[in-house]
Amino acid sequence: MTRSVLKAALCLTTAMAVASPALAEFTERTFRVSNGINEDHPVATGMAAMQECLDEATGSMMEMQGFWGGALGGDLQATQAVRSGLQEAVVTSSSPLVGMVPALGVFDLPFLFRTPEEAYAVMDGPFGDSLNEKLDAVGLVNLAYWENGFRNMSNSQRPIETWEDFEGMKVRVMQNNIFLDTFSNFGANATPMSFGEVFSALETKAIDAQENPYVTIDTSRFYEVQEYISETKHAYTPFLFLFSKAIFNSYSPEEQQALRDCAIVGRDVERAAIQELNLASLAKMEEAGLQFNTITPENQEEMLAKSQVVYESHKEAIGADVVEQVQATLAELRAE
Repeated sequence: MTRSVLKAALCLTTAMAVASPALAEFTERTFRVSNGINEDHPVATGMAAMQECLDEATGSMMEMQGFWGGALGGDLQATQAVRSGLQEAVVTSSSPLVGMVPALGVFDLPFLFRTPEEAYAVMDGPFGDSLNEKLDAVGLVNLAYWENGFRNMSNSQRPIETWEDFEGMKVRVMQNNIFLDTFSNFGANATPMSFGEVFSALETKAIDAQENPYVTIDTSRFYEVQEYISETKHAYTPFLFLFSKAIFNSYSPEEQQALRDCAIVGRDVERAAIQELNLASLAKMEEAGLQFNTITPENQEEMLAKSQVVYESHKEAIGADVVEQVQATLAELRAE
């Protein structure tokens, strides 16, 4: 063997020795991500950013396959499949999972957060980590908190400016005990109803009002059969990007870290996209003729004070330690 060939062989061997651990870090994988929402939702924008990040981090070895509109089942059904290791991942709202992890009911408490930034600080910090531990205990790895957003009121009766304005109003709510108690406490006739029935019920005046994020009110065309929209921000709901713990634990540490890092990249893009789309949806609804109003900080505080009975009645079910922890965290943030 000539000196030049030997040198080339040694260089190749060294390169292979250096490269082989890196090559071993990632296996070619395709994993399914279930979504209850449609592909035109900002979650799709976030997933595109997450995929771009994964391509760069793993050399295009990990590919997400999105399933939209509940194609793999509703949020709860899909989460159960993820939990049992039959499916890799799901992006789901927190509310359907309360029966599985009662602490998630904390996000249904009325007027908990004032701003998106406040919600982000809580979810992305130690409090969010403590909820992630509870999810881990039931077989779910939360890669990141994405955004569903603040819920606001539309109705056909009057602007909502104080809690008294709810009195006697027939309000459609989700089948959720905290939401039922919140609006009943304000004197409203809280009416559980499936989402698919809401438009016709508003149109026929079987109900007066409904509550959802602006994007949902817009895309569901509820504004066509309503006259008022009020920025109540009475509840903030996150999306959770949940991965099967059983499957996640079968991945290499490098793959796990790539998923965590890239879910955060997707999170930030999705949050920005949904904030922008919310503003666009609100502008569209105002242009269509809806009367819009915000609630003064003083009246918002009165609504929160009026809602403390709801906090107390659900504190034990959620976990008194969970409720007290989030309240302490918020107090610290607001004191800064």
